[in-house]
Amino acid sequence: MSATRKVVGLQRQTLAALLLVLIQAGIGMVVNLFVTIPTQHPGARPANYFSGSVSSIGWALSHGAAALAIHATVGLVLGLMVIGVAVQSFRVASRPVRAWSIAGALLVIGAGFNGASFLDFNHDVSSLIMALLAFAAAACYAVILFVLAGVRAR
Repeated sequence: MSATRKVVGLQRQTLAALLLVLIQAGIGMVVNLFVTIPTQHPGARPANYFSGSVSSIGWALSHGAAALAIHATVGLVLGLMVIGVAVQSFRVASRPVRAWSIAGALLVIGAGFNGASFLDFNHDVSSLIMALLAFAAAACYAVILFVLAGVRAR
């Protein structure tokens, strides 16, 4: 595959990730404003964060309000997508692109962990951190698009 095709492919993946992060943030706002997470559900206030979070996410997907189920589903898909962007960034000879894609993926994954924490413990700060991390990830993907435009122009 030519270098130009690799860059174009990564640009497309990055744009898709950026748009999905923004859509996810919008869905998150709907959840924040219009969905009440019950204090008692499978996974609530777990002794073990990881097993509790798996239970909370399972509950959200199967028994949560529609907006919450959609938010959780999109979050899982987004996590896979940003890992894919990070992996693909290693096919393009640009260290800044690699660094920003790894940063973006870590921010999205961090947002996901805070989303699970919000389900587990219902603390508003987890929701705030989730949103801030998502917006920081969006910034990373915007920077990647900018850098890739320069790489492609060369």
